[in-house]
Amino acid sequence: MKIAFYGAARAVTGSKHLITLNNGTQLLLDCGLFQGMGEVTDGLNQRFGFDPAKLSYVVLSHAHIDHCGLLPRLVADGFEGQIFCTPATMDLARILMMDSAKIHMQDAEYANRHVKDGETSEEPLYTDDDVVKTLSQFKVVEYLEDYEIDPRITLRFTDAGHIIGSSAVHLRIIEDGKEHRITFSGDVGRYGDLILKSPQTYPQADYILMESTYGDSLHKSLEPIEESLLEIINHTCLIKKGKVVIPAFSVGRTQELLYALNGLELKNKLPDVPYYVDSPLSLQATEVLKNHPEAYNNGVKQLMKIDDDVFSFKGLKFIESVQESKAVNEDTRPCVIIASSGMAEGGRVRHHIRNTIGNQKNTILMVGYADPNSLAGQLVAGSRTVWMFNEEYDVVADVRSIQSMSAHGDYEDLLHFLECQDPEQVKQIFLVHGEYEVQQAFAQRVRDAGFKNVTIPEYRQVYEL
Repeated sequence: MKIAFYGAARAVTGSKHLITLNNGTQLLLDCGLFQGMGEVTDGLNQRFGFDPAKLSYVVLSHAHIDHCGLLPRLVADGFEGQIFCTPATMDLARILMMDSAKIHMQDAEYANRHVKDGETSEEPLYTDDDVVKTLSQFKVVEYLEDYEIDPRITLRFTDAGHIIGSSAVHLRIIEDGKEHRITFSGDVGRYGDLILKSPQTYPQADYILMESTYGDSLHKSLEPIEESLLEIINHTCLIKKGKVVIPAFSVGRTQELLYALNGLELKNKLPDVPYYVDSPLSLQATEVLKNHPEAYNNGVKQLMKIDDDVFSFKGLKFIESVQESKAVNEDTRPCVIIASSGMAEGGRVRHHIRNTIGNQKNTILMVGYADPNSLAGQLVAGSRTVWMFNEEYDVVADVRSIQSMSAHGDYEDLLHFLECQDPEQVKQIFLVHGEYEVQQAFAQRVRDAGFKNVTIPEYRQVYEL
């Protein structure tokens, strides 16, 4: 049996890990879109490095686009097998992949407006028809169910606590009469998350593919989030009479912000200004979360006894049309704007940043991980100029960050995730989904915890298990 790493190898996006059995059966763990990697991004998304038509199965850990966003391309290129995931992951993947297809189709259409005679027109990475076909190949599996994919492969999902529906993937594979136990962490959430349950324990594994996004970081306590938001909104909107622009992922981060702002209202502390969520996708994602209350932790369930909608509050408005978005941009009154994407690499948030970045009364607030190459990453790093819409902009607005708002666990959470394992029985841990320097630091922490063989695979590197 072999495993090869075709994404999220010494990088944080494009999750793809290919298991090949000796009899030729191929199982792919995740099929994510590469994002925010500069000029090489398009090429990485165009070429898988393996033949999709030869794949037998795909197992999807969760619905974030860097884990599911290339599934429609995989299907368009010949994959005909089943895609296994949890019910909530399918609900989220549907809206995220449709949104992604829309963006790719619009980008291709725009590029083709400028194609000259004799030049090759641009094709979208995939279309909405590809998404529809992809969804027809989904098969939902409940948490903790031992599902037999075929006589040699049994699958179990456990809750990873990262976003709604997120799972760690556990495989029992029989090959040549011997059982191999493989765990893929997916993305590990926080223990004590604002909204979701903590990651579950799971069976003993022989091999573990472990995410390491925050492998060198400790998040601050989850408790001060409300107070941090309150201080920033008060200072920007009430004192400086400016706008707060928050780039936030449509799934997870936006709902956490709404939950925290709702908490301020329940305590009669919420500043009386307009709050806009400028993302149709965020509205759909929030509805999915509302439809899966089984994912909530006990604290949220208790709150729902006195508040039937924990993601809504006075002054909140979801914006859907482009015209409404432009109107908010042109309105000079103080307000809070939450818009995707979280790394500010696309979507309406870039327009809001362009509109506010040149005025010191405004604040651009980052609320989680941002790839260093992304616009959000550059702002967090303190860049005094940034490039947007083919122009250079001076960073005059205040740039703030609340790093404790992360759906990813820090190194203590990641080590906690491994505590249910006997290090003596784990033959090898592969660190994935992290920047190489971070992974090197986390690898030492994992070794210090008793796990002897910790490896950081390179892109397209193959290992014999």
